[in-house]
Amino acid sequence: MKKIFCIGELLIDFVAENQGSDLRKASVFTKKPGGAPANVACAISRLGGSSTFIGCIGDDPFGNFLEQILVENEVDTRHLQKTDTFTTLAFVSIAENGERDFVFSRGADRELKYLPKIKSEFKGNMLHLGAATALLGGPLESAYGHYFFDGLTERAFISFDPNFRQDLWKRKEEAFIKKCIPFIEKSHLCKFSLEEAQLLSGKEDLMEACTVLHNLGTEAIVITLGKEGTYLSTGTRHGIIPSIAVEAVDTTGAGDAFIGCLLYLLSALEDPSEVMGNFEFLMEMVRTANAAGALTTTQFGAIPSLPNQDDLKAALK
Repeated sequence: MKKIFCIGELLIDFVAENQGSDLRKASVFTKKPGGAPANVACAISRLGGSSTFIGCIGDDPFGNFLEQILVENEVDTRHLQKTDTFTTLAFVSIAENGERDFVFSRGADRELKYLPKIKSEFKGNMLHLGAATALLGGPLESAYGHYFFDGLTERAFISFDPNFRQDLWKRKEEAFIKKCIPFIEKSHLCKFSLEEAQLLSGKEDLMEACTVLHNLGTEAIVITLGKEGTYLSTGTRHGIIPSIAVEAVDTTGAGDAFIGCLLYLLSALEDPSEVMGNFEFLMEMVRTANAAGALTTTQFGAIPSLPNQDDLKAALK
């Protein structure tokens, strides 16, 4: 089974539970571990895969808490960095249908330093670039780009999820699009939300959006559609793979659970890149990954809600 390296932010989600989608009215927040790439790393290891997290946290109680969460979830933390800058925080509001909105207070995640010695570990393995904050400048963006290049030169399987957050990119959407293009061009697999696919392609229609994104270079595309399932496109074939029915209370981390499960399944293959054009093969993997994403929405918080193998098997019966 291949190792999967997940690069980017590990942070605290302060969740305003049962208080609607308006943070102005929230008065009680619950601390939860979060950060898209860390969620993915935990999703992989929770299912029995091998994941390594590369990111930076503060040398403070919140950072120590997050490090412990990774350890408890059996994520490899050898490349976790610490800094004197305070751990990054996100404040999350949740609507009645489980949809959420974010406000960020950035800190330590932006301080990630590039370590050239990690490059050799990418060879024959997988690299997931799925950070919400990685393209915002500073040391993190520089390290992110270096690791991306290292993954390409070491011929690693590369997965990209832009994790667009409106709060981070207000009035800078064009810059976001421009920064995402090199990753879309070179990644074997791209995972988008509906909003991201439409924003990055400039097309409302899913088939037209995928045509634009495939023409940039990516081989396989998955677009998560919430309770409707996932739109899968391999360029020549496309369609919606339905999800399972659940009662959602918090969609935070659902997309991360989905892509984590999909990468876990791909990591068992000798060469995951060889199946990127095989719609039927990927369809069955996406069906399983849909269940992982759906199960994550049934509890509050991303990492605490991630399913294990028993949860998945029960849901897919």
